[in-house]
Amino acid sequence: MANETVFQRYKNNPIITAKAVPRANSIHNSAIVRFGDGYAGVFRVDEVNMHYVLHSGFSKDGINWTIDPNPIKMISDDPEVVMTPHSYDPRVTQLEDKFYVTWCNAGAQGPCIGLAWTKDFKTYHQMENPTATANRNCVIFPRKINGKYAMLHRPSDRGHTPFGDVFYASSPDLVHWGHHRFVFGPRGGWQSTKVGPGPVPIETKEGWLLIYHGVWTSCNGYLYYAGGALLDLEKPWKVIYRTQDYLLAPTETYERVGDVPNVVFPSSAVVDGDKLRLYYGCADTCISMAEAKIGDILQFIKTHSFPN
Repeated sequence: MANETVFQRYKNNPIITAKAVPRANSIHNSAIVRFGDGYAGVFRVDEVNMHYVLHSGFSKDGINWTIDPNPIKMISDDPEVVMTPHSYDPRVTQLEDKFYVTWCNAGAQGPCIGLAWTKDFKTYHQMENPTATANRNCVIFPRKINGKYAMLHRPSDRGHTPFGDVFYASSPDLVHWGHHRFVFGPRGGWQSTKVGPGPVPIETKEGWLLIYHGVWTSCNGYLYYAGGALLDLEKPWKVIYRTQDYLLAPTETYERVGDVPNVVFPSSAVVDGDKLRLYYGCADTCISMAEAKIGDILQFIKTHSFPN
């Protein structure tokens, strides 16, 4: 099975462009989940003044969206824990009756992960930052593991992150994080520069299915791809399989041409039975969608994996 037949792109991609928000220069790298009888999302909107802000959005079918023209405002009990004017690349995880949002805050000391919860995607309660600077990507697991909350994150630097490894951490209360474990790092070809966690890990009988992004540096700059890995259910820092071939590459015009060319950035996935609907940012400009059968993804990962 060739990699470009695992995921089938939606025929009317991109599904969300800057036209969805009046002040948007671009909308990309956003988080979408099931909510009620439809869908809800937290969207990265790069405004015309180049502030990166987060907006809420709702949809009945996950394709046609209404996005709030006003940025999200966080409620925080601590004036020292606030959302910065540059907030971007959110992920959303449902745990019981709450949805937890992680995102990247850009600050003077470098990028830092923010954390908040909401029940209705209208009111957001900001919590303590789960990581120190500098950190660039973070996603929370959809259940406790060994009695603790768990996350994958990607320590970074203060610049343009010319490196990046994925790490695991756990917490008893979503405030104090530890038990840090290395998961995997760059490894040749399309993922030789850096890697980072994408959508919320999906629990399967064979392990946690993780869709992640990988980057390689060409003579013309970075290129972003999507790959997949299977992680141990009880020790998710243990990699069972990991693709040496990419699952999705920037081949379409809307993935190649934009504010940052040649980018496929997987940021959220919705499961419907045996199907996975992947939402991904394209060229730091718009959002597209692709679908695949979970069984086909697992089979591809196992048969196109790095040798043990």
